Amino acid sequence: MAGENPIPSYVYVDGFNLYYGAVKNTANKWLDIQKMVQLILPINQIKKIKYFTAVVSARQQDPEQPLRQQMYLRALRTIPNLEIIFGHFLTHPVRLPLANPVAGQKTYAEVIKTE
Repeated sequence: MAGENPIPSYVYVDGFNLYYGAVKNTANKWLDIQKMVQLILPINQIKKIKYFTAVVSARQQDPEQPLRQQMYLRALRTIPNLEIIFGHFLTHPVRLPLANPVAGQKTYAEVIKTE
């Protein structure tokens, strides 16, 4: 492929799928998305990286989560060709089956699902 023209490309990143699918529970909390894209697409000319996310809220079990997200977003803003696009969470109740139901008791639970 040497000598070929680079392929102009736009990269779309779902921030939550990236975090929960590849980063959470690893030591790679400060993933350099631009470097990752260059490694994955070495012959492409990356015109723009669009990073989609939503602002997280503090939770009782993790009150520092919003602070960590804001620090990471500040770091991402230093990447010249990266744009952060904010969406919002949708929450609604859903019924899900229990992993270990007890005989004679309910086999489902109603939970709040956030997407």
